[in-house]
Amino acid sequence: MPAPRKFSREQLRAAALALVDEHGLPALTMRSLAAALGTGAMTIYNYVDGREGLEALLVEAVYADADLPAHEKADDWREEVRALAEANWRAVRAHPDVIPLILTRRILDEPTLAGGEALLRALARSGRRGRDLLVAFRTVSGFLAGFAQAELAGPLSIAHGEDPEAITTRARALPPDRFPHLIEIATAAAESTPESEFHAGLDIILTGLSRS
Repeated sequence: MPAPRKFSREQLRAAALALVDEHGLPALTMRSLAAALGTGAMTIYNYVDGREGLEALLVEAVYADADLPAHEKADDWREEVRALAEANWRAVRAHPDVIPLILTRRILDEPTLAGGEALLRALARSGRRGRDLLVAFRTVSGFLAGFAQAELAGPLSIAHGEDPEAITTRARALPPDRFPHLIEIATAAAESTPESEFHAGLDIILTGLSRS
């Protein structure tokens, strides 16, 4: 009979995510996670398979934190997609250091699979099947991750507490004959909010899906 487990999966996820949120992705190691849990590094190997396992744990933790709406169909499939998209977006953007892993890792844990299935179920209500459903899913999920990344790490983003006015000032210092539109959107970004931009972008996608 195997020895009883000392930690739950939820405890591991919470400790790993807290470490990365506070100290960044490089700070997460078997040793640091073990220290956070008050145990030895070798104990963690009973739960996680090396660096790849640690990174998978982080992605799982982010999606486990997503406050997905209850599985009740909205009157309009677009409203169901909107609610799921916003819940996932808020979960992802809350943990910026994990975004590169979300973009590059194909994770098959239960929270990630459940979130993907919920989005697919909502999109399937539009009548899409097979390849059409695949394209719709990739379009919406790609927008979510990409928007979070652009907001937090893009050249015109308000990241790490930067003053919006500083972004506008930096952009206005660009040569206007070469970068007129970058200057224009930098000025607009300083007067906008991530929420309004996210909703506007999602509106574009949902309008396109409704017409195709």
